[in-house]
Amino acid sequence: MKNQLSFQKVGKGDPLILLHGFTGDASTMMPLGLSLSDEKTVYSIDLPGHGETGILEDNSLYGFEETIDLLRDFLIDAELSEINLLGYSMGGRIALGFTIRYPELVGKLVLISSSAGLATQGEREVRRRSDDDLAHQILEEGIEVFVDSWMQQPLFASQQRLDPTVIDKQRQQRLKNSPEGLAASLQGAGTGSQPSLWNQLDSITAETLLVVGEDDSKFRRFAMKMASGIQKSVISVIDDAGHATHLENLLDTTEVIRSFLGSSE
Repeated sequence: MKNQLSFQKVGKGDPLILLHGFTGDASTMMPLGLSLSDEKTVYSIDLPGHGETGILEDNSLYGFEETIDLLRDFLIDAELSEINLLGYSMGGRIALGFTIRYPELVGKLVLISSSAGLATQGEREVRRRSDDDLAHQILEEGIEVFVDSWMQQPLFASQQRLDPTVIDKQRQQRLKNSPEGLAASLQGAGTGSQPSLWNQLDSITAETLLVVGEDDSKFRRFAMKMASGIQKSVISVIDDAGHATHLENLLDTTEVIRSFLGSSE
């Protein structure tokens, strides 16, 4: 299948794929990508419903498993047989699912502020209804109302200490996404629609780095639980950072990732 995912590319060396979080796009991961581009060829992907990838012709392709397959199609199109894979938040969930399905394609895995989904069917049903409600809100109230509400979540509270111009840049980027695309992504690949991956963590053979911010207690707990299931895993806690460690403390986040990707067992 012809590749449907837009991307930004920079650097030289072994391939490193970057996957952004919900409401982000390829550009939000590029400061990190540029910091690693002296040693890696970085491909920062626009996931379905986001950035230049935008709205897909086939609505079924927004699904979690389908998104994984689109990423596989991208690798085929780019003639990449083995990659290093890094995902943040939603992108981390997709990266985890990709690694479980295609273990032979992933050399090293980096997950920033990620989880393996919701453990029970009941939890997923509740979250799916919540995701559906939020998707309808995006379509009914418009992108600006949604983005302003999204950025006020307690999860992002630590970002208030950033320079206001940085916060405004994040807002402007989010506003460029289409409400239809975000709604479809949320309903197709949101946490409520994703299958639980907790019982499959022990199948991961790739060396895995779990990056979390010291101020993000929820995802620090997820990281500890995931580390107990992934054989070759290590946790790195980034000081002075919350959920988006690569935004809030790019220097330290880059340092731990560079060290991890440069190391070998």
